[in-house]
Amino acid sequence: MATAFAPTKLTATLPLHGSQENRLLPPIRLAPHSSFLGSTRSLTLPSSRRLNHAHASRRSPPVVAVQEVVKEKKSTNSLLITKEEGLVLYEDMILGRSFEDMCAQMYYRGKMFGFVHLYNGQEAVSTGFIKLLTKSDSVVSTYRDHVHALSKGVSARAVMSELFGKVTGCCRGQGGSMHMFSKEHNMLGGFAFIGEGIPVATGAAFSSKYRREVLKQNCEDVTVAFFGDGTCNNGQFYECLNMAALYKLPIIFVVENNLWAIGMSHLRATSDPEIWKKGPAFGMPGVHVDGMDVLKVREVAKEAVTRARRGEGPTLVECETYRFRGHSLADPDELRDAAEKAKYAARDPIVALKKYLIENKLAKEAELKSIEKKIDELVEEAVEFADASPQPGRSQLLENVFADPKGFGIGPDGRYRCEDPKFTEGTAQV
Repeated sequence: MATAFAPTKLTATLPLHGSQENRLLPPIRLAPHSSFLGSTRSLTLPSSRRLNHAHASRRSPPVVAVQEVVKEKKSTNSLLITKEEGLVLYEDMILGRSFEDMCAQMYYRGKMFGFVHLYNGQEAVSTGFIKLLTKSDSVVSTYRDHVHALSKGVSARAVMSELFGKVTGCCRGQGGSMHMFSKEHNMLGGFAFIGEGIPVATGAAFSSKYRREVLKQNCEDVTVAFFGDGTCNNGQFYECLNMAALYKLPIIFVVENNLWAIGMSHLRATSDPEIWKKGPAFGMPGVHVDGMDVLKVREVAKEAVTRARRGEGPTLVECETYRFRGHSLADPDELRDAAEKAKYAARDPIVALKKYLIENKLAKEAELKSIEKKIDELVEEAVEFADASPQPGRSQLLENVFADPKGFGIGPDGRYRCEDPKFTEGTAQV
């Protein structure tokens, strides 16, 4: 639930340049101290702040906080979702969980290589946002991108094949686990380095606004940028918040705050752990939501997406969630406290949604079991397809590397240099 700021005020005096006169600064309202871990409160800033006289002529429109979209429902007559919506959400979350569990099996069997970062526990965030989007809306992800791609509509076959490094993958086997991309679905990629996807997402949102306002095209596309809590200490995050607010871009910045940046606790790495506050600082709404509850995430996402489509600009949404596995499958996950892991495991977002659907008579146990069985079969088939798919040919090695297709990668005879055995040995004349 959104809460107002405490009435506490802080005032200070500072000397003015060229004068002995002191001027009283406008009062600054302080947020009440609150427990962050496990919080399910939605937090907002006041609608506006007083500016001093020096800036009065450049006064910006007031920052309107995201509405109190997470409300307690006293009656089952006012449900947050319909049966059809509930089944779509449940199927998408089950797909994400089952797919990632299968990825763990395949990784340990030697079918996948490199780093593989799983999404288990965070499904409410991906499903809550992406299932509200259209096909022409864009999504930008991180290295934990498999489930984002699945939620956006990329097939399980294409994602699994990419993880296997096969030519039938969504990037023809050249992207791997951390670089899922699909032009068809406007999945604009996973990015291995934290923060590097945010400028890409900002550019996509700028493109939508340009097409709408300059080219006069009928374009209401929005962009959703996913990133983690560790990214929020990087400069790109702040630069893009500023640009998005300045240009009122149709973008939603979604912080998947799983409380850990690899092995560093978010509380130890950030001076103020409440990331949502950074939104109003740049002139956009900021909201904190329980990222383990897909219905709460979805309600906040609705508001943010609607604002973006109306041309009202960006929103920063902090989803407090938790990953059930280590940072990657190479991480033994020995740094996190067992009690903390058990606390969040008891709040499994899939179990919570299942309970909601059954208790509110939106679905029967048998219907949900049927969905689970269908998804298990789909994931099994994706593995079989990926395993049987061909490896990329040697001629593909230098494709999509150089801008000039007849440049370094092509020899005088028109053949790919990588086909020359001496090239692989490092002895070819180039």
